[in-house]
Amino acid sequence: MPAISMTVNGQKVCGEVEGRTLLVEFLRDKLGLTGTHVGCDTSQCGACVVHVDGKAVKSCTALAMACEGAQVTTIEGLAKNGKLHQMQEAFREHHGLQCGFCTPGMIMAAVDIVKRKGKKLDDETIRHELEGNICRCTGYHNIVAAVKAGAEAM
Repeated sequence: MPAISMTVNGQKVCGEVEGRTLLVEFLRDKLGLTGTHVGCDTSQCGACVVHVDGKAVKSCTALAMACEGAQVTTIEGLAKNGKLHQMQEAFREHHGLQCGFCTPGMIMAAVDIVKRKGKKLDDETIRHELEGNICRCTGYHNIVAAVKAGAEAM
């Protein structure tokens, strides 16, 4: 099996993978980073969003080998020194979750939105940008409020 290496949440990691191993499988099964969820296996739900070289990627359709040498950030890598990232804190404060299954992907997508669109986001922009992330529990009102608050705090 081929060996790969990448930096995940600031730490260099290596492992052997089959050529068809998905990034989400490598993160969850090989590295034990289970905050990245698998919801659909078809890139429809967004529960698996991580950042690869600073950009949001749906890890259920990205091959681990394609991330050779990349910088990968998962939901576990957002908090620093025991303090939640501003977007994580906003989701907590504004109850931007129900069951929590989609929350890691929503937060990772939201951080990416702010990096691309800036801190001043309106509801319409947030809703449009989150179209690739599905929550089956909420009506998105609190998620939108959380993203807006998190963006302003970032």
